[in-house]
Amino acid sequence: MCSGGRGKLPAERADRGEEGVLLQKVPEGESYQPGKAENIIAMTTSHQPQDRYKAVWLIFFMLGLGTLLPWNFFVTATQYFTNRLDMSQNVSLVTARLSKDIQASAAPTTASPARNSLSALFNNVMTICAMLPLLLFTCLNSFLHQRIPQSVRILGSLVAILVVFLITAILVKVQLDALTFFIITMVKIMLINSFGAILQGSLFGLAGLLPASYTAPIMSGQGLAGFFASVAMICAIASGSELSESAFGYFITACVVIILTIICYLCLPRLEFYRYYQQLKLEGPGEQETKLDLISKGEEPRAGKEESAVSASNSGPTDNSHCIRAILKNISVLAFSVCFIFTITIGMFPAVTVEVKSSIAGTSAWGNYFIAVSCFLTFNIFDWLGRSLTAVLMWPGKDSRWLPGLVLARVVFVPLLLLCNVQPRRYLAVVFEHDAWFIFFMAAFAFSNGYLASLCMCFGPKPWNLRESSLTSPIPAISSVSQHLRPCPRRTAENRENAGLEGGVG
Repeated sequence: MCSGGRGKLPAERADRGEEGVLLQKVPEGESYQPGKAENIIAMTTSHQPQDRYKAVWLIFFMLGLGTLLPWNFFVTATQYFTNRLDMSQNVSLVTARLSKDIQASAAPTTASPARNSLSALFNNVMTICAMLPLLLFTCLNSFLHQRIPQSVRILGSLVAILVVFLITAILVKVQLDALTFFIITMVKIMLINSFGAILQGSLFGLAGLLPASYTAPIMSGQGLAGFFASVAMICAIASGSELSESAFGYFITACVVIILTIICYLCLPRLEFYRYYQQLKLEGPGEQETKLDLISKGEEPRAGKEESAVSASNSGPTDNSHCIRAILKNISVLAFSVCFIFTITIGMFPAVTVEVKSSIAGTSAWGNYFIAVSCFLTFNIFDWLGRSLTAVLMWPGKDSRWLPGLVLARVVFVPLLLLCNVQPRRYLAVVFEHDAWFIFFMAAFAFSNGYLASLCMCFGPKPWNLRESSLTSPIPAISSVSQHLRPCPRRTAENRENAGLEGGVG
């Protein structure tokens, strides 16, 4: 593997295809020679290592799973948190069941409204405490990458989330006052989402090193995270175990997944396939082509330091700032679309949807499974199906007016879900009372969320270098999906003009 210094790509050297294939530039005063360009492409392709046993693919799948699975376990355990807030003295559920009558008689009557109000406010406050840190640190991630190394951000975030879930698992067995338990839980939610935003932004910047096909495992892993958590919740209900024991199992399982994710990330730099693309980004495709030219002529490449110095002399803050502005302009519509999609989704799920009650359950067991199946399992299955559909169908197009139109049309789900059997209610009448209406709306709601968000990311630009990949990583972090970012439009146009080639990158 060739090695070289870090530097900016000179416009006269090379252009690079999506899979890392170099397209040769024609020096000034010379004509384009197809044979020479084909030789360069063949040499570069022959030097590309293979992803043996799909190891890198599986690691990125695990990283995608690990970024969202812990939070999905936290969300599906909301019944544990609300029930504990409703309990007298907030003892653990096992202790409370043994001494239920004693604690109920000893509880002060003046404290009940406070506990009930905390339980009623839990889902709404949880959504606010989750989304505000997520938005803040997602935006700050573009600046943190300049000061904190990527490995520190990823490993540090994973370790911090692991510690939070270990504390959460321990507190299942610890007696706490209602208000104290509520405050500690909200602080943990803020910490999880703060470090989660840093983790996802850094992970998507890391994915920018690899070919576009390695976006799929991250998306699949994140999509299956919610499904896995929903199935675990249904299994816990079917087992008939205490709610506290189920919650303890949720949090311990999340800790195990985070540990496996850390191990997978530590194994990633040991794989030749990943090291190849990492080195390609650090050197720049122009340096790779220069070395291949020298090798083809029987000469030795010059030292990386000299190349780095030459590259550094061609860089300038004006070009960088212009490129950043071009990137932001290029992603503005897609960024708005993604933010609007998830504003609607987060505003309704799970804060509103978990309050829907079954109208047909009666005293049957369906009442216990209704939220687990109709809300969480339905949402996660159809969200994953929507994400997966973009692999075979990408309609409407990036410049089509249908895309922002469909995004804005998702606002119709707000009244549709509110008019379902959400309880308690004071003003609005229930229009869609039957359970089938709610399940149908949830399926369409989730499918449109997964498909449109993933579609916006597939239309997103692709990065020219590691810096642009980090600058644009907040968009896929918000959407929980990722995609590479295109090179600076002005620079791409210059490269094509200098090369005299049709087509080009991404």
